[in-house]
Amino acid sequence: MTAVAVIATVVAALVAAPLLALTAAFVIEVVAGLRSPASPSPAGVTPRAVIVMPAHDEGPIIAATVARLLPELPPGFELLVVADNCRDDTAAIAAAAGASVTRRDDPTRRGKGYALAHARDQIAVRSPDDQPAVVMVLDADGATDRASLLAMAARATDRPVQATNLLAPDLTAAPMVQVSNFAFVIKNLVRQGGLARLAGRANLTGTGMAFPWPIFRDAPLATSDIVEDLALGLDLARRGKLPCYVPEATVWSAASSAEGTLQQRQRWEGGFLATSLTRALPAMVAALRRGDARALWAGLSLAIPPLTLLLMLDLAALVVTGLLVLAGASPWPALLLAAALTAAAMALWMAWRRVGRPFLSAGAAARLPLYVLWKIPLYLKLLGGRPTSWLRAR
Repeated sequence: MTAVAVIATVVAALVAAPLLALTAAFVIEVVAGLRSPASPSPAGVTPRAVIVMPAHDEGPIIAATVARLLPELPPGFELLVVADNCRDDTAAIAAAAGASVTRRDDPTRRGKGYALAHARDQIAVRSPDDQPAVVMVLDADGATDRASLLAMAARATDRPVQATNLLAPDLTAAPMVQVSNFAFVIKNLVRQGGLARLAGRANLTGTGMAFPWPIFRDAPLATSDIVEDLALGLDLARRGKLPCYVPEATVWSAASSAEGTLQQRQRWEGGFLATSLTRALPAMVAALRRGDARALWAGLSLAIPPLTLLLMLDLAALVVTGLLVLAGASPWPALLLAAALTAAAMALWMAWRRVGRPFLSAGAAARLPLYVLWKIPLYLKLLGGRPTSWLRAR
């Protein structure tokens, strides 16, 4: 092998190796998630719970949300709406619909984290007999059922829990929305199950969370981080309070329009990538030092890019390694990367067959290449820096 061929092979291996590791981890986690059984809820007395619902200018929808939720509340459950920096009549409408309401007005500190901290402070001043055993968090556009609430409350005894957080399926929605909804299923259902199976923990996703009151009381809530839920789960895990996945509980939110979906993805993916870049590698290094294989997997899982970005990077690396083969490099990096990409495609097909068909029609799935193109402006925008302000999508 000539010197040029050796150099080309080394470059090809350096390009392919990290993506091989991340893509293989993605495949393993998806396959493990499809095999993850529902865990039965422990029997016993249902603890008292407060459901905290942050709401910012949700006047048009808050009455319907409260009306859906109140009949599902088990005895001993309370709904507390936090009207957060509202410029409309969210507070009055929520109170008229039957919810307890607290107002928060502080335009200099915006974000769900501050709203949750405000609710925590309101609960903390209650008498000990009036304080809950469990605090749950639901979004103002969300829905769930009594069985899910009971499952979350029963499991939130000594650690935080996370329900399955999905967008309501709509096979009449725009293809780009359907593909995004399916990606949500992969992240919040399939990979959550895989992460729970492989690492014994879950990622917090913002809604459908439940906390034992002592953990919620002492948690670092007051933050403007736009992925405060993910960061909160990582901080609690570092303290030894590993969030637990409760697959038998589900919370639903309404899907947005194509434009709104792009805004949502910009917020979440930008925040996730910034968090991943700063926390994944240190978490893996710390896990290696402790010899903790489960924590090592959790760090590796955190390093996996969002699905579309992972596929785009794989395809780009495949092109680069293919060109290097033409320059004399060994074909093995390109072949291994192609095999990993094929395995990822097969894992996604299995997930679609098993759980994804209500969310993604075959016709919309055929437009996946267009979805990748649709996301390119998002990633180009993120090159200029992560979003630092709250993005609202109706």
